[in-house]
Amino acid sequence: MKRSSRPKQRKKATPGKNAIAKQARVPARSMGRVQLHKSAGRSGFDFTFAMRVLVNDMIARVPELSHIDLSRVAVAIIQARIESTHGIFASLTPMRFEQGSRFTTRRGRKYSCQSLMDEHGREMLYILSFYLPRFQNMDFSEKMITIFHELWHISPNFDGDIRRHPGRCYAHSSSQKEYDEYMAVLSNKYLMKKPPPKLYAFLEPDFAKLYQQRGGIYGVKIPRPKLIPVPS
Repeated sequence: MKRSSRPKQRKKATPGKNAIAKQARVPARSMGRVQLHKSAGRSGFDFTFAMRVLVNDMIARVPELSHIDLSRVAVAIIQARIESTHGIFASLTPMRFEQGSRFTTRRGRKYSCQSLMDEHGREMLYILSFYLPRFQNMDFSEKMITIFHELWHISPNFDGDIRRHPGRCYAHSSSQKEYDEYMAVLSNKYLMKKPPPKLYAFLEPDFAKLYQQRGGIYGVKIPRPKLIPVPS
C-alpha cells in the first residue's frame, strides 16, 4: 500500500520480440537477506536504522500498533527518480496474501511471493519503504502521518497480509481523507506521550539540510518482491 499525493498513471507495456524469453524466466524463490541493524564504520546518516528506532518507539507507546513485531518488518529507502512534491512518499509491501496465505491465484494460475530474510534467517512479513528525497521534503506533521499511515496497513493479525476494511476500497476504507485524519490522531497521541525528541529529530529538516548536517544519507535498499509461478 502506498501513500502518494496523486495516483500515478502508467502505460501498459507492449510485448516486444524478447517477450517470450522474458516470460520464461522464473524469479528465485528468495530475495536473499537484509540487514536490520546499523552499519558499523560507515560515515553519514543511516536513515533506515533511525526509522527503525523511531517506529519501534511508536509501537511501544501507541496501543493501536501493539500487534506489530518490528523484527519481522524490513525498513528500506527507495530513491525517487524525480525530485518532485508529487508522487509516492512511502509504501508498505505485504509478503503474504489474503488472510496470510502464501499463495494467490491470478488468471487461473497459482503464485507465491519471493521470501526475504534478515541476517539470522528470519523471514520478513512486510517491507516498509520511504521514497527519498520526496518523503524527507514534506512538512514534519505530514511525515509523521505518513509513517502511521503505512503502519496502520499492517494486518491486526500480523500475518503478512494488509488490514482489510469492509467494502470495495478495502485498503483505505471508503474515505482516504478520513483514514489520514485518524492517522493524524494517532500521530498526536504519540507526541503527547512525550517521546525523546532525539528519536524524531531527523524528520524536522528537509533532505538537503539533513544531508548537509550528517555528511550524507544512506540506508537499506530492497528490490520489489516478485511473484513466482507454482507448478500445478
